[in-house]
Amino acid sequence: MRMAKWTPKHEAPEPLEGPVVATITGGTIVWFVLFLVQLPFYGWFDDHGHLWWLWTCLAGGGLGLVGVWYVRRRDAALKRAAGLREASAE
Repeated sequence: MRMAKWTPKHEAPEPLEGPVVATITGGTIVWFVLFLVQLPFYGWFDDHGHLWWLWTCLAGGGLGLVGVWYVRRRDAALKRAAGLREASAE
């Protein structure tokens, strides 16, 4: 069987840059708030088999912290690289 070769019809657009650190931080805060709001209802969640909701929010907050660390380092690296490009252009 012969596989067809895929070729793009146009160039891919440049990735969009926005307030990535703020977006990830906001999402992380939302996950932790959802965890804290559900925490008083631990017994109800446990009785009804929905305890995973609570742990999903905690996992979302924890992974969000990793995301904040990652995007802050990425943002700093991008700024460093831009500074090096400007310095070499002078």
